[in-house]
Amino acid sequence: MTVTRGGPPVPQHPFPERAEPPPPQPLRVLVADDNPVIRAGLTTVLSAADDLTVVAEAEDGRAAYEAALRHHPDVVLLDVRMPGVDGMTALPHLVRLAPVMMLTYSDETDIVQEAVRLGAAGYLVHGEFTTAQLTQAVREVGSGRPHFTPTATKALLAHIRGNATACSAPQMGARQANRLPQDLSQMQSDVRQSTQSRFQLSGREAEIMDLIATGMDNRQIAAVCFISEKTVKNHINRIFAKLHTTTRAQATAKWLGVT
Repeated sequence: MTVTRGGPPVPQHPFPERAEPPPPQPLRVLVADDNPVIRAGLTTVLSAADDLTVVAEAEDGRAAYEAALRHHPDVVLLDVRMPGVDGMTALPHLVRLAPVMMLTYSDETDIVQEAVRLGAAGYLVHGEFTTAQLTQAVREVGSGRPHFTPTATKALLAHIRGNATACSAPQMGARQANRLPQDLSQMQSDVRQSTQSRFQLSGREAEIMDLIATGMDNRQIAAVCFISEKTVKNHINRIFAKLHTTTRAQATAKWLGVT
C-alpha cells in the first residue's frame, strides 16, 4: 500500500492485471465460381459470420490459383465447371496452397470420386445445404475435418463398395460372375439390403454404418443425419453389438464384406 501526500492511501496491486488474449483471426476464404451472382451470394453469406472473411473471388481455376498465391486463404471454395481452366484442372495445384472444398451443381459420382482422389477436403452440392451448414462446413474443412453433402457421401460409398466387390470378384467362379447384375448401382443396392437384413440393422443404423465406412467421425455423422452426437453414439453401440465388433475398423470390414 502506498500513501499519497495530502490524500487517503491508494492500494497498490502486487500483480498486474492479466491481459485478455486476442480474439482468433477469422478464417480466410477464397471463392472461385464463374457465375458472378453465385460468387456474390457466397461472399455475402460467408462474410455475415464473425469468424469467416472472404479475401478474394475468382472466375476460373487460373484466377483462383493466382489469388491463392497472393492472399494465402485458409479455405478455397471451388466450382467444378468453369470456362478457361476448370475446377478439376486447378484442384491438384490449389490443394498445395490450402484445403479445397468443391462447391458445385455437379453431382456425378465419377466427378466426386475424382475430386477426392485429387485432394479435395470436401464436396458440397448446391441445394443440399443451408447457409448455416455451409458456414459450418467451411469451418470444418479449415480445421482439417472433411465435409460432404449426402449426394457426395453416396458417391464415396459407391466407390468403396465397388472396390470391395472388385476385391471379392476373383474368388467367384466364372458362372457366378456371369450371373452378376449388369447395373453396378443395382448390385450395390442389393448387396446393401442383403447386408442390412443379415445383421438386422434398422434403416437409420444402416445409414450410419454407411457413413462410418466413409471414415466420418461422430460429429460429422451427427451433422449429416441432423441428430445429436449422443444419439449417434447410441446407434453405434447397437451397431457394434449386432455386428459383434468392438471397433469401427472391424465393423466396416464386416459391413463391406471384406473379412
